Amino acid sequence: MNKAIPMQTLPQIQHLIGGQLVAGGSRSQEVFNPATGMAEKRVLLADKLTVEQAIANAHAAYPAWRATPPLKRARVMSTLKVLLEANAERICALVTAEHGKVLADSLGELQRGIENVEYASYAPELLKGEHSKNVGPSMDSWSEFQALGVTAGITPFNFPVMVPLWMWPMAIACGNTFVLKPSERDPSSALLVAQLALDAGLPPGVLNVVNGDKEAVDTLLADKRVQAISFVGSTPIAQYIYATGCANGKRVQALGGAKNHAVVMPDADVPNAVSALMGAAYGSCGERCMAIPLVVAVGDATADAVVAGLKVEIAKMKVGPGTDASNDMGPLVTQAHFEKVKGYVDQGVLEGATLVVDGRNVKVSGHESGYFLGACLFDNVKPGMKIYQEEIFGPVLGVMRVKTLQEAMDLIDAHEYGNGTCIFTRDGEAARYFSDNILVGMVGINVPLPVPVAYHSFGGWKRSLFGDLHGYGPDAVRFYTKRKTITQRWPSAGVREGALFSFPTNR
Repeated sequence: MNKAIPMQTLPQIQHLIGGQLVAGGSRSQEVFNPATGMAEKRVLLADKLTVEQAIANAHAAYPAWRATPPLKRARVMSTLKVLLEANAERICALVTAEHGKVLADSLGELQRGIENVEYASYAPELLKGEHSKNVGPSMDSWSEFQALGVTAGITPFNFPVMVPLWMWPMAIACGNTFVLKPSERDPSSALLVAQLALDAGLPPGVLNVVNGDKEAVDTLLADKRVQAISFVGSTPIAQYIYATGCANGKRVQALGGAKNHAVVMPDADVPNAVSALMGAAYGSCGERCMAIPLVVAVGDATADAVVAGLKVEIAKMKVGPGTDASNDMGPLVTQAHFEKVKGYVDQGVLEGATLVVDGRNVKVSGHESGYFLGACLFDNVKPGMKIYQEEIFGPVLGVMRVKTLQEAMDLIDAHEYGNGTCIFTRDGEAARYFSDNILVGMVGINVPLPVPVAYHSFGGWKRSLFGDLHGYGPDAVRFYTKRKTITQRWPSAGVREGALFSFPTNR
């Protein structure tokens, strides 16, 4: 049962609009500390008028920001990088307090976000157009990458700092203004980072933050002033965002869910593979779209060795509040999510998978009301089981047994999600065949979490991504700009030319 401090004593999380904290909307909800199960804050939920106020501020700030030289926009990002590093401890404390992940994981998340800010600071280079001289007689042609206008981002609870930093720094560096709608479950860190952006020199109105739920999302999707929307979350919502945004004439990229498989070959270094799988499956309590919830072991001997190794390593794990540096895994984000993940474990048992390690009864001394679920490990998972097909988003790892690499690949290719995958092997030929032919957007070879660095782009295939362009990196520059091609000619003075009625060519 969630416990709440009396409403009047809870600190209130507001919106950031036009450079000022604003109390907007008549509704609010509690923000819980997952380690204690206690409500520690209340977040205001923006209504339609509040979101429209944020959009209006972004719209008003756009002309001057678009006209600001890219180098000056980039300098704001360079200053922000320094401020983020200087305030890392404050930011990570907020992430851990509201999400639950251990502090070391919060710091890793922030660092990945900072790398995206750093990449956005290269905007003058990234926005350089293309030029061709003498495409025709006395005629030159070039292309430019121009800003779109007001853009928006809707971000998930599992990376409250990193995912917003995938979006708005590049959007803003490209000359757009931005409205961010972070998760209402853990909004404080995104708000703090936005305030640091103001300290870095970002003009008021260029970046606005509205906290809210579906009403806020639908307002962003419907408002004609919003030109583009980025989203990260579950596949059903991603599909809704994409369909609704496109129907309203917006450019949309919507990153959805995942069910990432790790293939372990008979020649793999099993102890190292097991160590890698432990972090990939149970890091951040499994609440990552790039987590590994499935191991596909080629051969029974391989499967037996992997399961035995995982059992040993799981027994060493420490589960507890994320503020304790000795803990490996913190709590799940909410009571509702805890019950959902636990229900998946119950379902896996009913469906006939072998529950090798049962984490359902974990209790953390002094934190009995926290949302703690221990690491769970299934063997003999089969296609068609709910724990195989659906994204669990919790510390639940399933092992499947196949006879060949091709059988493993056929399983992966048949799944509706195609976000990430990896293979553990010493065989270069097998690794090359796997990476060349697997129908998945991000592939690791002896790398369990193949999350691209900031100067590459992030995105899956199939129902893991709706839209043509991936997140951050070079694709982000294209997503947040539109190409304009200009062709000019300056005829010689005094030369009279006759009309040309045929289509112009270079023949």
